[in-house]
Amino acid sequence: MLQKNTKEQIGRYLVTPLPFANDCGGFVAAVSIRRGKYDRVFRFIPRFATELLASNYALSEGRSMVLSQQLS
Repeated sequence: MLQKNTKEQIGRYLVTPLPFANDCGGFVAAVSIRRGKYDRVFRFIPRFATELLASNYALSEGRSMVLSQQLS
């Protein structure tokens, strides 16, 4: 897992990327969006060559969901 702390606080939400390795040697992007004691986890279809790319994609998508108010 990435050594760098990539969590991002956006208003009342904490956005945390959750990249993980898949069976083919690549990486899958997922993101946790937490508000209070509840969180939602979203997994994305694109596959990535590196963990950093997957993490950046997940953080970007999570940020976009929060800012566009898609979680209400």
